Amino acid sequence: MKRPILVVLHQETSTPGRVGQRLAARGHRLDIRRPRFGDPLPETLAEHDGAIVFGGPMSANDPDDYIRREIDWLAVPLAEGAPFLGICLGAQMLARQLGAPVSGREDGHVEIGYYPLAATEAGRALCAWPDTVYQWHREGFRLPAGATCLATGELFECQAFAYGEAAFAFQFHIELTLAMMHRWTVRGAERFTLPGAQHGRLHLDARALHDAATSRFLDDFLDLWLARRTAPALARTG
Repeated sequence: MKRPILVVLHQETSTPGRVGQRLAARGHRLDIRRPRFGDPLPETLAEHDGAIVFGGPMSANDPDDYIRREIDWLAVPLAEGAPFLGICLGAQMLARQLGAPVSGREDGHVEIGYYPLAATEAGRALCAWPDTVYQWHREGFRLPAGATCLATGELFECQAFAYGEAAFAFQFHIELTLAMMHRWTVRGAERFTLPGAQHGRLHLDARALHDAATSRFLDDFLDLWLARRTAPALARTG
């Protein structure tokens, strides 16, 4: 019997987008928590098939209590070998939990829009990756000790990593529906003046070219990610 996926969001109006849609299509209920607004995180993932921490406008370096609590909580999926995925802020939180720094570039350049991605040999061994992905961030992470780099970028070198058999971190966004992109490019339009950012109309133009590959990647990745639950589940209940 399939168990729910724990979904951690950081804003009142945030959604898990098409990641949530694809998980629901695979028969998983979504257990959505917002720790920023007081929702507790479980002491164990024995009753879940995995956990995903999504992004947000805050920084993994912020001093807020909920940020620190979330980073500390990531010890739970790591200790239990439960499937975990961090996207953008969630990826940066995982990097910090593993002792790696999170910071912006010294020249102030950001990635907001579509940027090239290059899968490493280890990444290609998992599945086929898109060569251009959607980004929306000012900070990036270093590769944590003991982690395996799965993909690299030009402005922020480490774009994806794996830690152990079941924990993954993606700096880029795979969850955006077209409606979400419209909202982000309207509500976040002031960020298009930042160094390296692309104007909103370019986001929509590039989506038409590159989103199909991201969609295929999402399906392939979720299938292999969910498959990691079998052995960890035995370990958690044995």
